[in-house]
Amino acid sequence: MRNEGFRALGMRRLAAAIGYAPNSIYNAVGDLDQVVLRVNARTLARLHAALEAVIDPKRAPRDNALALADAYLVFVAADPRVWSLLFEHLAAPDQPFPPWYAAALAEPVGLVDTVLTPLIAEPDERRRAVAALWAALHGLASLSTSRKLAVLTLDPPRDLARLLVGRFLG
Repeated sequence: MRNEGFRALGMRRLAAAIGYAPNSIYNAVGDLDQVVLRVNARTLARLHAALEAVIDPKRAPRDNALALADAYLVFVAADPRVWSLLFEHLAAPDQPFPPWYAAALAEPVGLVDTVLTPLIAEPDERRRAVAALWAALHGLASLSTSRKLAVLTLDPPRDLARLLVGRFLG
């Protein structure tokens, strides 16, 4: 995954890499969708730790929001293929996310919500703001890691992320 990306991920290759039979993985974890969700949950936990590390309660909320944007881009750039699994993999449409996965996703998103609380008091508006900023930063990170951002601009992704967050928050 880390070397070849999402398309290289398969149950047989995974089983060979860890020295197990594919059926053992199916019995222990489930199908490939379940394996991906578990990898993604670990990625989200690492992202949460990276974001949490840059929050300074003594700093202004807007500055913490900018620090989160910086940390997100650094995190993505450090391991882009594993990060991309969060968004490239599509589970079967009839399969809801398990509660433990929703909880894993809620951790880093919750940090953003907490940082934005002093700036956007109304909960529903803040929820939408978190989603909009998260999606916009994801797009910026995705374009950056795929080297397609240069088609739009030669500005560094960090500068664009700071512009986005700064303008959004006023």
